[in-house]
Amino acid sequence: MAADIKALAAKYNDYIVERRRYYHAHPELTEHEAETTEAIIKDLEAMGLSVERFDGMYGCVASLKGAKPGLTVLLRADIDALPVKEATGLPFASQNEGKMHACGHDAHIAIQLGAAKILSEIRDELHGTVKFFFQPAEELALGAKDAVARGLMDGVDAVYGAHVWGQLDAGKVNIERGERMASCDMFTLTVRGEASHGSAPHLGRDAVAAASAVIMALQAIVSRVNNPLNSLVLTVGTFDAGQRFNIIADKAVMDGTVRTFDPKFRLKMEEMIRKTAEDVAAGYGCTAELKYKYLCPAVINSDEQVVETARGAAVKLFGEEVLAPFEKLMGSEDFSFLMEKAPGVYGFIGGRSENVPGSGMSNHHECYTVDEKILPMGAALAAQFAADFLAQ
Repeated sequence: MAADIKALAAKYNDYIVERRRYYHAHPELTEHEAETTEAIIKDLEAMGLSVERFDGMYGCVASLKGAKPGLTVLLRADIDALPVKEATGLPFASQNEGKMHACGHDAHIAIQLGAAKILSEIRDELHGTVKFFFQPAEELALGAKDAVARGLMDGVDAVYGAHVWGQLDAGKVNIERGERMASCDMFTLTVRGEASHGSAPHLGRDAVAAASAVIMALQAIVSRVNNPLNSLVLTVGTFDAGQRFNIIADKAVMDGTVRTFDPKFRLKMEEMIRKTAEDVAAGYGCTAELKYKYLCPAVINSDEQVVETARGAAVKLFGEEVLAPFEKLMGSEDFSFLMEKAPGVYGFIGGRSENVPGSGMSNHHECYTVDEKILPMGAALAAQFAADFLAQ
């Protein structure tokens, strides 16, 4: 391909940065991305792209047909924000109180719009079709699955996604084979006992004591049932019990999450948690009830051709030195639902810079931001991957 995609990304730098700032200032929460969707559609239609909405959900998908026949590749950007009160002090900080793009999705939107600009300009050189999926509801692992159910992946031959990341230096990219992000499931455990006066615990059945023992026992699954070579996290994040300081609680409710990369062990976790909770609670004369919800599978870059195409695109644009190693994460991404339908690759784009306060913060932090110099870089990488995959 004769087109200089890196030069085109530089050409559209101001546009990409401006759009990132607009979306950063106007965040919308999961399943409420109405204005965000409309703004994205307006941006895409201004490029002359055909855009489809989804029935019963926000987000959209645009299509760009190249001048030559070929395969179909899908690029994905998530668009929802978080219920966080922003404290960055940026001049384009959130105008929606209590809502913030604290996970870089504003950058993802802008990067993908930039990629659409670049690829639109070289459409005459493109083989096949590029789809641009702007996904709602990533933060609750709902959007990708719902879009797939509506036919998003029909006819798609490969998928590409990337996340800006504050624990990786700006100017570096991580793209590698293997496990990248863990599966995510959630559960609610309700332990029931019998209330009594706090001075007479023997007349009741203490749900707090039983539930506390359950929490400790659950960690034995991680350390004694799970193979220590298999990454596994089981976290209880909330605990609600009791009515008054001098009453033995008759109920305790806890919520938690399970993260792993092993799909077979993942499916065993529900029954192991249930059995552990029931057995331990019974020892205190209590009962335990489990509600378990499967959210999203692990992100695993398993297709060598697609991964190497993405790595090759990065090297073509920025040289071998751009690639950086990065440990797999126990965090999760519903991009995995797209990878169940077509070969895919998921990467990380470094966003940390000493000169940009907040760019090294963890995702979801009230001061989180990115070094904006990475935006055209991300756009170029997405566009180069699409062009190179379609040219094969």
